[in-house]
Amino acid sequence: MAEMAQKSHVARLVPMAHAADVQRAADFYKLLGFEVRGNLRDHAGQLQWVYLACAQAELMLARASGTVPASEQAVLFYLYSPDLIAVREHLLTNGIEVSEITYPHYMPKGEIRLEDRDGYVLLIGQSD
Repeated sequence: MAEMAQKSHVARLVPMAHAADVQRAADFYKLLGFEVRGNLRDHAGQLQWVYLACAQAELMLARASGTVPASEQAVLFYLYSPDLIAVREHLLTNGIEVSEITYPHYMPKGEIRLEDRDGYVLLIGQSD
């Protein structure tokens, strides 16, 4: 019975989001330290899917058939950084709009908010 339970559980979750332009989205996530670990292109060479990873964070992006308005997206991505101030400054230097650092009760060490190129909300919290 224990062997069956071990085989019937999920061992990993990698979120996959739709992007209007997968290359543009991948370039944005590279600013956060993600590296391309896998990709698929169509016959014309256009990026259709990409697997990104950075330390323990993983994300897949797939080409959307249409635009998904930010107000209709029911997901946000929560990331952690050991140096939130440096991440914020890096993003600002690269022309990315990012909030001031806030200190909500669930993240007293600090958190920033930004949107990726497709309007997905990213919250980045200061890790230990």
